[in-house]
Amino acid sequence: MIHSLFLINSSSDIFLEKHWKSVISRSVCDYFFEVQEKAGEAENVPPVIHAGHHYLINIYREKIFFVSVIQSEVPPLFVIEFLHHVAETFQDYFGECSESAIKDNVVIVYELLEEMLDNGFPLATESNILKELIKPPNILRSVVNSITGSCNVGETLPTGQLSTIPWRRAGVKYTNNEAYFDVVEEIDTLVWDIGKLSQQKLPNLKGSLTLQCGAPKPEESPSLNIDLKIQQLAISGLKVNRLDMYGEKYKPFKGVKYVSKAGKFQVRT
Repeated sequence: MIHSLFLINSSSDIFLEKHWKSVISRSVCDYFFEVQEKAGEAENVPPVIHAGHHYLINIYREKIFFVSVIQSEVPPLFVIEFLHHVAETFQDYFGECSESAIKDNVVIVYELLEEMLDNGFPLATESNILKELIKPPNILRSVVNSITGSCNVGETLPTGQLSTIPWRRAGVKYTNNEAYFDVVEEIDTLVWDIGKLSQQKLPNLKGSLTLQCGAPKPEESPSLNIDLKIQQLAISGLKVNRLDMYGEKYKPFKGVKYVSKAGKFQVRT
């Protein structure tokens, strides 16, 4: 699958290389440098580059190009996903995936790459398993290793290597058998705006009531029957906000909102 891996900085310098099957000369990266110069920007470099008898599959993370050399046919997305996982592993171990962090921990970097690939094929890629195999660096461990001459490689094999759940750390125990889940409720609706009245431009219906000459004065709080009919309009009810009467001492009808049903409407004063 992956024969070699080259790490190239923004200055087009190869500061780290790792070979699994056979040693491939750095001259294979000349194809990458030519494409990089034509692209101009680092983000414009194509992820797959044909290089004679090889293919170069690369990603760009934290101003570093991870360039892998492929000789046989392999899905490019599979290699790209693995390269991203390598960069995330460096980020998890060193706190950052930068050129300086990789150079300061070059021994651990080679140990990680050796465990993550076996003869060019992915082997141990889960963070929990890698941390059991290779201890993350810290100041105290670095001082002890320099004095005793030991390394960061674990003394025992990880128990999760043959587990059905490889990402689960071994020996984890919980006091309560509880699981918490975030439930997000969603409702998909279709809203039809045709025929909807705008709240900013509500229609006003005005009318007047005239008594014939000589007709007796109506009783207090009379009932008004309104017959409302608008062509080509269907509404479910009528809402009355205000009703005023002029020429008589009458308290305006306000403060009460009434929504009627469909059909004939009756407004009581």
